Amino acid sequence: MEEEKIVVGLDIGTTKIVAIAGRKNEFGKLEILGMGKAVSEGVTRGVVSNIDRTVEAIQKAILEAEEQAGINISQVNVGIAGQHIRSIQNTNSILRESPDDEITDNDIRRLGNDMHRMVIPPGDEIIHVMPQCYKVDEEHEIKNPVGMAGTRLSADFHVITAQIAAIKNIKKCVQKSNLEIVELVLEPLASSLSVLEEDEKEAGVVLVDIGGGTTDVAVFYEGVIRHTAVIPLGGNIITQDVKEGCKVMYNQAEQLKVKFGRAIASEANSNEIISIPGLRNRPDKEISVKNLAHIIEARMTEIIEFVHYEIAQSTYENRLTGGIVITGGGSQLQNCKQLFEYVTGMDVRIGYPNEHLGKGRVEEVKSPTYATAVGLVLVGFHSYEFANVSNREKREILATQKATEKNDNSTSQKKGLNDFFVRILEKTKGLLMDDFDDKQGY
Repeated sequence: MEEEKIVVGLDIGTTKIVAIAGRKNEFGKLEILGMGKAVSEGVTRGVVSNIDRTVEAIQKAILEAEEQAGINISQVNVGIAGQHIRSIQNTNSILRESPDDEITDNDIRRLGNDMHRMVIPPGDEIIHVMPQCYKVDEEHEIKNPVGMAGTRLSADFHVITAQIAAIKNIKKCVQKSNLEIVELVLEPLASSLSVLEEDEKEAGVVLVDIGGGTTDVAVFYEGVIRHTAVIPLGGNIITQDVKEGCKVMYNQAEQLKVKFGRAIASEANSNEIISIPGLRNRPDKEISVKNLAHIIEARMTEIIEFVHYEIAQSTYENRLTGGIVITGGGSQLQNCKQLFEYVTGMDVRIGYPNEHLGKGRVEEVKSPTYATAVGLVLVGFHSYEFANVSNREKREILATQKATEKNDNSTSQKKGLNDFFVRILEKTKGLLMDDFDDKQGY
């Protein structure tokens, strides 16, 4: 698969499990070769609750993707979400032996690696460590300190943790499906790659991914992720409210929400009535579209208020020029965009994973519902391309080192190494801070 440059994303969601296989075309766009999906019956609010059912759904989705793409899938990039996800802001610093030497990537790696030793709640594990900004001695707000000189190197970090049990259950499901995990990525980070533009991240934007079991929130500013949160409410809770409020079956409530539901009750026609087939030997049930909208609006408003609270908690609310981008299946609810604008007072658009997509075999994948799965494929290509760049750059360094040893010129060797690290950092701006040799925290 690596030789063919085909990458597979596996989104293990609360309502569905999606597998997408894609490759880059000659224009650098993502070409979707195949997609498989299955109903998710073993996941509750983003957390695996039934191993066997989840494995069965993963195998079904993978088999369908294999048949469409005409390939055998053995490696996948998997997303992780759920209400157990926590984010922590922390600061770390190191003292350098020689203040006259230039700061190198080794110093930055050592600074980041120390964060994996920070004290976190029992039962949790660090999955991502992302630098916000650096400080060299008394110089603040530095984005890339490589090449500078100084004694104390400090950085603010955004640390994301997840429950060890939840991570193990995801890995167990994937392994039982005869698959290998290449990357385990926080789902809103994956979604951001598929629906957000770099200009939006630089200006300041909030990504809101409304899934079946959870709503994921990620705040970006100056190209860096500043705040993340997982709200344990999503589309399923709206369906449950419709089920209880209209006294219908769950599958009927889901169809009512998708086909006739509106997020703003005033936009619904009070004279429009829906007839639902009754149970055996019972009359049909008539439901007012207006009443249906009132039920949906109440719960949707609650979700948006939680989102607005998280935006305020990030302390970046007044600096988010890009407003809010909503994606995920819940974003397709009629009038959802307008309700977000009414409640938050911010500009809102719906995020479609179209920008990075070229002509493919599956048009359905352009829906916001598949933003996370497409993002997971993009994560895989970022890692793949980064590995290729690293290998090429390392070969160049080795050649430089040999020439340096021959000429006994250590200064040239140091410069070659430093140039390599600078180029790597430039190529990976905005990506996760992982080690070159191993992935700590995964």
